[in-house]
Amino acid sequence: MSARGRCARLLPSELNKVCPERGDEPATHPRKMSDFEVVPNLQQSSSSVSRSRRKAHFPAGSNEKENLISWIPENIRKKECTYFVESSQTSDSGRIVCECGYLREQHLDDAAKPPIFLGKEWDPSRHIQEMPTDAFGDIRFTGLGQKTGKYVRVSSDTPPRVIYHLMTQHWGLDPPNLLISVTGGAKNFVMKPRLKNIFRQGLVKVAQTTGAWIITGGSHAGVMKQVGEAVRDFLLSCSHKEGEIVTIGIATWGTVYNRESLVCPMGGFPAEYMLDEENQGSLSCLDSNHSHFILVDDGTHGRYGVEIPLRTRLEKFISEQTKVKGGVAIKIPIVCVVLEGGPGTLDTIYNAITHGTPCVIVEGSGRVADVIAQVANLPVAQITIALIQRKLSVLFHDTYELFTESKLVEWTKKIQDIVRSRQLLTIFREGKYGQQDVDVAILQALFKASRNQDHFGRENWDHQLKLAVAWNRVDIARSEIFTDDHDWKPSDLHPVMAAALISNKPEFVKLFLEQGVRLKDFVTWDTLVYLYDNLAPSCLFHSKLQKVLLEEREHTAGSKTPRLQMHHVSQVLRELLGCSTQPLYPKPKHTERPRLSIPVPHLKLNVQGSSLRSLYKRSPGRVTFTMDPVRDLLIWAVVQNRRELAEIIWAQSQDCMAAALACSKILKELAKEEEDTDTTDDMLALAEEYEHKAIGVFTDCYRKDEERAQKLLTRVSEAWGKTTCLQLALEAKSMNFVSHGGVQAFLTKVWWGKLSVDSGLWRVITCMLFFPLLYTNLITFSREKRLQPMGCLARLRAFFTAPVVIFLMNTLSYFTFLLLFAYVLMVDFQPTPSWREYLIYFWLFSLVCEETRQLLYDPDGLGVVKMASLYIKDFWNKLDICAILVFIAGLTCRLIPSTLYPGRIILSLAFIIFCLRLMHIFTVSRTLGPKIIIVKRMMKDVFFFLFLLAVWVVSFGVAKQAILIHNEERVEWLFRGVVYHSYLTIFGQIPSYIDGVNFNIDQCSPNGTDPYKPKCPETNGDNKTPIFPEWLTVILLCLYLLFTNILLLNLLIAMFNYTFQQVQEHTDQIWKFQRHDLIQEYHGRPPAPPPLILLSHLQLLLRRGLLRQPATHHKLKEKLEKNEEAALLSWEMYLKESYLQHQQCQEKQNTEQMIRDIAQRVDVLAELLDLDRVKRTGVVEQRLGSLEDQVHQSAQALRWMMQALRGNGFSSAEDVPPMALDTKEIALEGRPQESQPPCHVLARNLLYPGSHTLRFPVPDEKVPWEVDFPLYDPPAYSAEHKDMAVQDPFSLSLESLLKINYNTMDGLIDRQSFHGLYAVQDGLPLTGMWTRRGQECWHDRGLSHSWRRNLDGSIIRKSLKKMLEVLVAQYPLSDVWALPGGSLEPGETLPLKLKWILRREFWPQFQNLLKQGTEVHRGYLDDPRNTDNAWVETVAISVHFDTSNDVEMKRLNSFLQGCDPELCIRWQVLDKRIPLHANHKELLHKVSTLLGAYY
Repeated sequence: MSARGRCARLLPSELNKVCPERGDEPATHPRKMSDFEVVPNLQQSSSSVSRSRRKAHFPAGSNEKENLISWIPENIRKKECTYFVESSQTSDSGRIVCECGYLREQHLDDAAKPPIFLGKEWDPSRHIQEMPTDAFGDIRFTGLGQKTGKYVRVSSDTPPRVIYHLMTQHWGLDPPNLLISVTGGAKNFVMKPRLKNIFRQGLVKVAQTTGAWIITGGSHAGVMKQVGEAVRDFLLSCSHKEGEIVTIGIATWGTVYNRESLVCPMGGFPAEYMLDEENQGSLSCLDSNHSHFILVDDGTHGRYGVEIPLRTRLEKFISEQTKVKGGVAIKIPIVCVVLEGGPGTLDTIYNAITHGTPCVIVEGSGRVADVIAQVANLPVAQITIALIQRKLSVLFHDTYELFTESKLVEWTKKIQDIVRSRQLLTIFREGKYGQQDVDVAILQALFKASRNQDHFGRENWDHQLKLAVAWNRVDIARSEIFTDDHDWKPSDLHPVMAAALISNKPEFVKLFLEQGVRLKDFVTWDTLVYLYDNLAPSCLFHSKLQKVLLEEREHTAGSKTPRLQMHHVSQVLRELLGCSTQPLYPKPKHTERPRLSIPVPHLKLNVQGSSLRSLYKRSPGRVTFTMDPVRDLLIWAVVQNRRELAEIIWAQSQDCMAAALACSKILKELAKEEEDTDTTDDMLALAEEYEHKAIGVFTDCYRKDEERAQKLLTRVSEAWGKTTCLQLALEAKSMNFVSHGGVQAFLTKVWWGKLSVDSGLWRVITCMLFFPLLYTNLITFSREKRLQPMGCLARLRAFFTAPVVIFLMNTLSYFTFLLLFAYVLMVDFQPTPSWREYLIYFWLFSLVCEETRQLLYDPDGLGVVKMASLYIKDFWNKLDICAILVFIAGLTCRLIPSTLYPGRIILSLAFIIFCLRLMHIFTVSRTLGPKIIIVKRMMKDVFFFLFLLAVWVVSFGVAKQAILIHNEERVEWLFRGVVYHSYLTIFGQIPSYIDGVNFNIDQCSPNGTDPYKPKCPETNGDNKTPIFPEWLTVILLCLYLLFTNILLLNLLIAMFNYTFQQVQEHTDQIWKFQRHDLIQEYHGRPPAPPPLILLSHLQLLLRRGLLRQPATHHKLKEKLEKNEEAALLSWEMYLKESYLQHQQCQEKQNTEQMIRDIAQRVDVLAELLDLDRVKRTGVVEQRLGSLEDQVHQSAQALRWMMQALRGNGFSSAEDVPPMALDTKEIALEGRPQESQPPCHVLARNLLYPGSHTLRFPVPDEKVPWEVDFPLYDPPAYSAEHKDMAVQDPFSLSLESLLKINYNTMDGLIDRQSFHGLYAVQDGLPLTGMWTRRGQECWHDRGLSHSWRRNLDGSIIRKSLKKMLEVLVAQYPLSDVWALPGGSLEPGETLPLKLKWILRREFWPQFQNLLKQGTEVHRGYLDDPRNTDNAWVETVAISVHFDTSNDVEMKRLNSFLQGCDPELCIRWQVLDKRIPLHANHKELLHKVSTLLGAYY
């Protein structure tokens, strides 16, 4: 026997088991009704006492739990029975229970012995009260792992907004992109294994790919169990990131078995729940595979279905919410998935269809699902009571005898209404062509419902596309949206394009580009700002942008953070790309009008909200397009490390090689600052991938045309900050690119200048020493190879300006300087400087001038500070500065007679540094260059090694010094003993006295007074024998040598070996990369070597200082003409396409890819073989259907021929062979041919309008009065009218009914029908001979409508008919639009609703317009208010204006401006999909037919 939700007499020890956080605390939940207080919904916790009491249950820092346990009891209620009334029924154990189903002891104390008598009859409205809930928190299923879910016990009257707030704010659930309500059989049923697998996989796939919530009944049985097992199987087979599927179970609290374990007034964190199916009896256990549970409590026990109303309200509330994600705002769609089921499932389907919710029926699951699936394709007229009876007898064979005749009628009526809304009904059939997966069926159902939904203009298509983008289902978008049914303009896709970019949905970006979106039109200045505003907060680039904005705020001393502008982005990008690039987005001048004059609205795609389309529909003066939109989007994608998105955009780029190298540089710089190691690895891998792309494109270009490919290297790219591909590769340290054969050929060409590349080096040296040989054929020039003669001065100038000659001359000059310097230091260093020494000073002055020129040379306008920082970064420049400074210091000392010798010492040190500078010269050598790199790398290894070595040296030295020598006060000898001697010990110079054997008193100073001898160790009294422990010093020495000589030195050798191998593997690449620096240096260096270089400096000073000539660019840059550049980029783009195609072919031929493709094909083949029988049946059916059509056409042709021959006398009627029955006359279940729609469809809704009163169900076949229907017993119902004066007095008494005069004027009320006399029976009028419905007193007449024609016929796409525009209105408290007009009250000339629209002074003129109009309808109108004895008749009048310049129309529009602000009025293009009342659409159809217009 299940206990009540919260037992009233739990002992403290028992409560401790239920709520372990409470410990031995006494029970604090109230015992009396008066202890409970009613707290308004959604209020914040304000009780400090309760808050402090709840804090005791959790450790410090659990703010989330504290908020939850304070918020839930104050905002969420449960229900308790407060009055015990003995029931005639007993419990399962035979005990007395209350009418609510609970035992006496499970009630409150006041309920068992109430202080006030509340009657003998049990009334839920009086005897059940709400109280703060006592069951919420985390639920853990005992024995099923550590997975926990969330649960809460709620009252059945809880507002849906409170539950939604709990789920999204406190449970942390993201609002769904889709709501899947799964309903069906609550008991276990048998499904075919294949259908079960298809359903499970499809349901989980659609939930996982779209970010949906799945809502079920939550119990461990029936369809709920199927859903839970589907989620469980998915979680076991996927990674942790993918395994987040929200499955919400909404169950009845009173039917949950073991629910007492969930009760904990302070919250269960977690509450242990035991799933016990064997002992649950008539109750149900919760399913362990659901993630969240909402347990609905109405205060009763054991009554199923309590949760259905709350579940319906919650689903409706969620479906009305708008979710904004990635810039897309969508109303959360809902779909109902049905498996099996009984009467309750039929009601659920009917309610869903009535509220416009699409339903997916899984055929083959059984019972109700199969009944609907089998009749879904039939015309509604063929769905009869007899047919439903046959279906039920087969599918409900166990419970068929329970179906009464009235129940059969009700089921038939509901199924007819369900099938009548075919646009909301989707049948999933296993093996049906194009519908192999449940997920596709679910999404297609939503699209089908959306496509058939009424809408204005293109709202419907926009909504479908928003759904597809939100779900990230590009396959559905391709198959369902981008079809021939709708022509998409590229501008219509711009908002969803932005949403796809922000949401990182590359497949949709690719799809939109295929559909014609032009990035040039899409990317505007405002769009870029919007995209950067929506960077992910976790993105490193976002944090760098915020830092820039904060720095600007501090600089301007403002209180608010400045709004993001593109020059802020440019500032960060320049830090990443390097200072060699100019700002990509320059800061606008203060005198200019700001480019972002309009604030970017939030991207909402709903009809009435602001939209990103406004960014593209501005006037041309306000929309600013960017220089290179592909570049802008590529940078935006790369800085967020979005691989697929960036790859798609890069494929659209024109300057693709520079783009790839820039992306590589940006990614490498971001990877240096990224803290997450996984993200860093991804960035570096993506950077390498872009480097390979640049290499691939350049390789294809170089193979086609070497000269044009080399132009691509040095072309100044305006889009990438006026830099070059070569400079970007160097900034990004792209060794693979720089070491490419084409790049090296270009560098070699630059190195040799105008000399021929194949000129031998010995020939150059010979001509350099004996320049008259230049005029012989010893040296050839590149121009002469092209048969262009050169003059004498031209040959001389070309030779001595070649970088290779400049390098050789500077090398020769430097060696001469070093030889002269060494000679002076060793031979000719006099107190008075000789002429040789003065020559050295002059030489050094020329070197200083050259270094100054390099420091100040700024052709790109970077500034002195930036140039200085770049200059200092170079290692060889640092060495030059060090050598010069040391030389100047030595020179200063040398010129002072008293410091002559120290000056010579310092100059000797400077000579060493100058000699080290020679290594830079050797980097040109292919052999020595990499070795110098190895030496530089090993210097770093030595630095770390010395740190480890110093630890051992100092530790051993201090210990040795302290043990051997007492109080050595001389600092120099302390250093010798601690560091110097310990360091020499590593190399074998062991102190002789350390073991006490070779101790000699003459070699040391006993008192430490001799400055040239160390202090003696501790000795005995006669100072002859040391007394320190020799054994200890020997042990320390052995350990010291062991660790230093064996361990550390071998570690250093291993480090050197690793460095050598690492560099040796990339020797060629490293040498080729660093070769550029040397070539670049001598390409821009003056031709004359030091000290003659002073002449070049003097010339430069005169040109810049006196003549004010601009600096000459010696960098490897070339600015091309526009036409030449455009042709070059087009050629590059063509070869890029070739490269991408080649890459795709290679991927297909890749072994791993081939294996994957083969595996995929095998899976597809296995699935096809498994579906062979089903698919063949479907194909055969299609072929038979096609053959049947052909036979039908042939039979018609033969019949016509036979009739023609017989008519001409060729044969008699007796000779005519018998014709087979026309197959088209056979009722085919799969091919419905709908007849005319039946009358009174709206008038037979099961609910009266605005009421909960049920109509008697009348199937289509029982509509005519002539058809016998003995069961027909409608209720007597009269709607309440606000204005009692205009309401007919209604009473069932014949006396009151006889007072009404029918078929005539009854006072001011006209009771005549447009259709003539109607019958009156028992004092009540009958609705002609048309229908029978419930009794109701409605009487509405008189509708007037007006519209005008649109002159612009170009908006018609598939029809040459003209378009009409119709005036429509939306009245307060109405969700749909309507034609102007309404009920004509007695004594009035115009309907009241029509008067709302028009000003009073226009009423007479409008009456004249109505008289001039054309009557298009007069008579009965199908309306939900119609009944057996009351119905609506209307007059529809068309007031037509031929042109928009019509005077009457202008006057009408002017008087429309003063209408009620609560009304919405608009002129709308006439279309069958505009959201109007169904009967109003019929009227518009008649008008369009009358005027020959499009409908």
